[in-house]
Amino acid sequence: MLSILDIIEDTTVDGPGFRTAIYAAGCPNKCPGCHNPESWDIHKGKNVKTEEIVEKVLADEFANVTFSGGDPMFQPEGFTEVAKAIKAKSQKTIWCYTGYKFEDLIKNPAQAALLSYIDVLVDGRYKQALRDEGLLFRGSSNQRLIDVQASLHKKEVVNYQYDPFI
Repeated sequence: MLSILDIIEDTTVDGPGFRTAIYAAGCPNKCPGCHNPESWDIHKGKNVKTEEIVEKVLADEFANVTFSGGDPMFQPEGFTEVAKAIKAKSQKTIWCYTGYKFEDLIKNPAQAALLSYIDVLVDGRYKQALRDEGLLFRGSSNQRLIDVQASLHKKEVVNYQYDPFI
């Protein structure tokens, strides 16, 4: 069971291409200037079974997946269940937005378990002073696009290289 604010199908703002975005409720970071402050309170979400989320994601054969929020890493066990099922039944890529840093996530066993199913992580707190509307898929220049599987393999952060013109 996960506390979810919303599931948006066919969004194009939370990663490349069409995506099904799952917006988690709950975020301890409470970044000033956050575009989604209503997501901070985990009790504002509705409880949704992980199986229901997986069904909805798999029903759209063309869209990839994004975990956003709030912060999915605030509910790592449930999101790990969802990610594991998606990966077992499809070739979908999974992007995840979090206010936590990659280096901290790998030290937490529950969050590290979720990372093993994530393709691209957008990490770091949003910082209003570093806001940059020219950045793709992130709000402030301190946030990184991380190739998670390459980073786990190399045991160091590997930036995800994205070129919208390829």
